[in-house]
Amino acid sequence: MKYGYSRISTIEQDLRSQLKMLEEENCDYIYTEKFTGTKMDRKEFNKLLDVLEEGDTLVVTKLDRFARSVRGGIEVIKQLFDLGVRVHVLNMGVIENTPTGRLIFNIMMSFAEFERDMIVERTQEGKMMAKQDPDFREGRPRKYSRKQLDHAMKLKDTHTYKQVEEMTGISKPTLYRALKQIKI
Repeated sequence: MKYGYSRISTIEQDLRSQLKMLEEENCDYIYTEKFTGTKMDRKEFNKLLDVLEEGDTLVVTKLDRFARSVRGGIEVIKQLFDLGVRVHVLNMGVIENTPTGRLIFNIMMSFAEFERDMIVERTQEGKMMAKQDPDFREGRPRKYSRKQLDHAMKLKDTHTYKQVEEMTGISKPTLYRALKQIKI
């Protein structure tokens, strides 16, 4: 049997391109999930590992789909090789259970881990730079500026919450929170 595995890390990402590639590879079954690759305990991946048997082939689009660290990748590949499962990474080729195949796999896993570490490092550097801005706020951007909220609070002195909401478009719950912040 030929099994495909596709994974994305976040809800915003899309599995379609991976699924298309796996379908073109004529996989009999395709397991998919939206889960971080940094964790090895993934529900669908574990189900897949449970059904793989000697002679089966596991197909993934990229090496980092089933592991993000060298150690994690080596553990998975060793487990698959011990089962007699072939591993086909579409952007690399078939990983052979030979000294050369394992060496190439280890080198490629090292590059995948390095790439991920560099992304994390750049993200942290960007956050540190952003935190130097006095208006920096981690998380989702504010929908309304302080000026807009202050204006709405002034209107609240002479109008009801409903009237202020109709005039400014700022919802009552947002006005309540802004009022609480002013009182603190």
